[in-house]
This record gives sequence, C-alpha cells and structure tokens, in this order.
Amino acid sequence: MVAGSVTASPAPSARRDELLELAYRYALEHGLADLSLRPLAAAVGSSPRVLLFLFGSKDGLVRALLARARRDELDLLGRLRRSSAGDDDLAMVAGKVWRWLAAAEHRALLTLWVEGYARSVVEPEGSWAGFARATVEDWLDVLAAAQPAHDRDTATGRAQRTLVLAVLRGALLDLLATGDVDRTTAAVDRELESLEKPT
Repeated sequence: MVAGSVTASPAPSARRDELLELAYRYALEHGLADLSLRPLAAAVGSSPRVLLFLFGSKDGLVRALLARARRDELDLLGRLRRSSAGDDDLAMVAGKVWRWLAAAEHRALLTLWVEGYARSVVEPEGSWAGFARATVEDWLDVLAAAQPAHDRDTATGRAQRTLVLAVLRGALLDLLATGDVDRTTAAVDRELESLEKPT
C-alpha cells in the first residue's frame, strides 16, 4: 500500500542509484519521520553534502525514498494481478493480499507505508503529497480487477471493494501494532467469508 504522485526528479547516476538503495534499506529499519541527513549519510557511506547534491534537498530525498517504496508495492501488485488473472472472486484475491500483508518479511516495508500514509494525511502539501490517495487507488484497482466485469462499475461493486480495502487496512494496522497474526487473520478470513457477490 505505497503511492503514486510521489516521484523524485532523478538525476541519473550510478552513485545516486546506489545511495538511494542504501538509504531505502536505512529507512526500512529507521523510518522517515525523524530522518536526519548526518546519521543517514554516515550509514550509507556518504556525506550530507553529497546527498543534497544528488537529491536536491532533504524533501527530494524523501520523495525519492517514497517512490522507491512504491516500486516494491507495484511489484507486489503486478504479481497479484498475474497470479489472479482470470479470477473474478474478490474474497479469494483479498485473501491472497492479506497473506502477503501478514508475512513477517514484509513488516518493515509496511511500517514504512503506514508512516508515509499517515504523514500524507497530516501534511498533504509536503514531501508526502499524494501518497495516501495514490496508494488507496492502487489497491482499489487490484481489488476491482478481481470482481466480475458486470459488477465492477456498479455502486455496489465499488462499495464492496472499498469495504474489503478498509478491512485489510484496519487489520494491517492492528497487526503492526500487536504482532498478533492469528487473531487478525481470523478476523480477515471471517469478513471475507461473509462477502456476498453483487447482483
């Protein structure tokens, strides 16, 4: 669940790409909220001056990091679309999405997503602009593709996938807060079992 209009203005360079990957790994571990250039630069083997030169500003670096996180999200969405091609079962596809969200190896990325999502809502004009809205649209698109074509564009179809996304997002926040995979998975499974296909 990571966003759309958050793009960096890239100055193509192998060193920039290398530092972006290192900074992204750092952000996954430490978050972005209190990002300080000096410790980040030390951790990635660079200097604040070089980072500012390559990314234009601290905001430019944050935007590049959010765009990098979104690449991971889009990779996931692409895999989900391919693995669910031909499926018109919203509950089944949402179940696949939840299994990915609940996997321990994705915890750092999803914690970063939650941080970006919240900051985008609180600071809609800052570096995070558009992050929350775009990530909602990305995930609704995946869920829409899992609905039968004749239901997809109906008011009921739109409401149903919005509800499913709300359940997934709420359960994810609970999981990140508590680490309780069994309870949150049981809740998601129960909700998905109760889905009625739109008529």
